[in-house]
Amino acid sequence: MSVKVYIDGKEGTTGLQIFERFAGRSDLEILLIDEDKRKDVNERKKLINASDITFLCLPDAAAVEAVALADNPDVRIIDASTAHRTDPAWDYGFPELSAKHRENIAKSKRVANPGCYASGFISLVYPLVQAGVLGEDYPLTAHAVSGYSGGGKKMIAAVESDQKTFEMQSPRQYALTQAHKHLPEMQAVCGLKHKPMFNPIVDDYYAGMVVSVPLVTRAMAKKCTPADIHGILAAHYEGQRFVKVMELGGKDTLPDGFLAANTLAGTNDMQLFVFGNDEQILLCSRLDNLGKGASGAAVQNMNIMLGLDEATGL
Repeated sequence: MSVKVYIDGKEGTTGLQIFERFAGRSDLEILLIDEDKRKDVNERKKLINASDITFLCLPDAAAVEAVALADNPDVRIIDASTAHRTDPAWDYGFPELSAKHRENIAKSKRVANPGCYASGFISLVYPLVQAGVLGEDYPLTAHAVSGYSGGGKKMIAAVESDQKTFEMQSPRQYALTQAHKHLPEMQAVCGLKHKPMFNPIVDDYYAGMVVSVPLVTRAMAKKCTPADIHGILAAHYEGQRFVKVMELGGKDTLPDGFLAANTLAGTNDMQLFVFGNDEQILLCSRLDNLGKGASGAAVQNMNIMLGLDEATGL
């Protein structure tokens, strides 16, 4: 018997990506809403409650409203919005963080899909906090660059239109007031006392991102060398299918010394790098903002919830 799946918000960037990843899967029955009823609450409610799993690819407020429509206790929901990522009643959908995270996702009725920037930051910081290397009060900073697809349909249309501005041809910093929507989950999931300072940049390419976290060893709870940090991350992610810790210093992966942000576009992979010296260490996480940072992670979580190979369709 096939699993009935409904994507509420299929026309958005993440929704379309999830739908495309289902191509050729005979184990799923995709429930489709009539185009003229996409915003019909009663029709959406009917499809949500007829599904085994519903993906919410909606703005935050709309996602909260959609959850309230689910009165069938057997419906399992994966929310791709920011709305529930710090809600203790929801399970955080990053299975590689720990065996407990994976176990919770497998049995969950409510999974909050991580944010793209947050995934990169948390992949680097969470293991180090757990290992006691970074104190919960360490003053963390994160710098990140992403393709413009992370801005959604409106930004994609603007960058790809004939009216593209001169400024759009360059990297553009944003969220300058330190109020980016991913900050709460970055703090909460890592168990930090304070939000990190976050510097996101959108650039003139379609997909892919690198999130970088610089560390000053003299300020760490336990002073470590790059090799020490690399060993902690490698042990933490040992055996994981989609998260890989690359060789120390990236000497084989980055022969020219450049860490490009777009090389994992179209995949659900994440690569972690450790650079630097005994005084200053640079951690980097490379992923596709539309893959492990959004739709790929959502499909991976669904596979785990259904007891399937997590890489099915990925």
